[in-house]
Amino acid sequence: MLNYEKYKTVPQMLRGVLKVLMILFMLPLINNSNINAQTVSKVGTSAATFLKIGVGARALAMGEAYTTIAEDVTGLYWNPAGIANVDKIQFLVNHYDYIADIYYDFGGVVLPMSHYGTFGIYFSYLGMPDIERTTLTNQYGTGEMVSASSFCTGLSYGKALTDRFNIGGTVKYIKESLWHTSASSMALDMGILYTTNFKNVKLGMSISNFGNKMQLSGRDLLIQHDIDVLHDGNNSNINADLKTDKFSLPMLFRVGMSANIAKDFLGMEDNNFIIAVNALHPNDNFEYLNIGTEYSYKGIFALRGGYRQLFLEDSEGGLTLGMGLHFDIGNCDFTMDYAAVDFGRLDYLNKFSLIFAIK
Repeated sequence: MLNYEKYKTVPQMLRGVLKVLMILFMLPLINNSNINAQTVSKVGTSAATFLKIGVGARALAMGEAYTTIAEDVTGLYWNPAGIANVDKIQFLVNHYDYIADIYYDFGGVVLPMSHYGTFGIYFSYLGMPDIERTTLTNQYGTGEMVSASSFCTGLSYGKALTDRFNIGGTVKYIKESLWHTSASSMALDMGILYTTNFKNVKLGMSISNFGNKMQLSGRDLLIQHDIDVLHDGNNSNINADLKTDKFSLPMLFRVGMSANIAKDFLGMEDNNFIIAVNALHPNDNFEYLNIGTEYSYKGIFALRGGYRQLFLEDSEGGLTLGMGLHFDIGNCDFTMDYAAVDFGRLDYLNKFSLIFAIK
């Protein structure tokens, strides 16, 4: 454990920053026309939007208000600073049957290394069944099958600078493919987590998907073109490459606060009642709030609820509900979580995840 006295100025330096960050909680409560010059939400203008799919049924059941709660392997996605509080090897297995036959898989592991910090690695994959290719002349199919997928892998590191202040970061590689065409990019996630001296209320923030723009390339963009259609005698089949636009990654800024009302405010040691609020600022939409709650007894059984995309115009988010069960088998801990997530016009989706740890 590092000497707290050596780093005692760290929380003091952050006070001003955290006060500013907390003001962001009020932004979604004000009419967007008053706080933004933009009148367009920019929805659909970013690439690799699969990066916005949340992981871990506990986080989803709590309305994705998880920036300060992610002190387990799910911190690989929500806030890499959270993995610094992991004290045993943890694995996460996450499979979703998503929308319109699309499926999403996420797997991750974190490895605590004592005073060296905590390391983690994860893989995520969004896929779909192959579809038959059609053309203008073969509108009922050519017999060729077309595939589409998205992939991301990340390497994370979290470190506790004091017993109350963590930092973390992730470097990741992103690739999206459509038949013989693909686009790729590198990106960074960064986060902090601070436990205050007032009733252990937690403050945190993270920035996700800060990286280069993505641009499609590949042999599907190779065409034959007549560069001079007004004159005869030239080669009418010149090989040419179509050049596509570049699109930004879905960068997302989160700032959050949470408190354990039962344990830290009421002194009920066997009970936990957590309330969490997150304010989010994406680069491809307006600002909004996520809120969530969780009640658990002795860490064995938990009930959860929340609401996603509060105050967001044209939101497809809504009420979230879920539950969790934790039990020990030999040298392993198992946590099974379930969430029912409202997707507006697309109805509710059921989410399951499993976390197991080696003692």
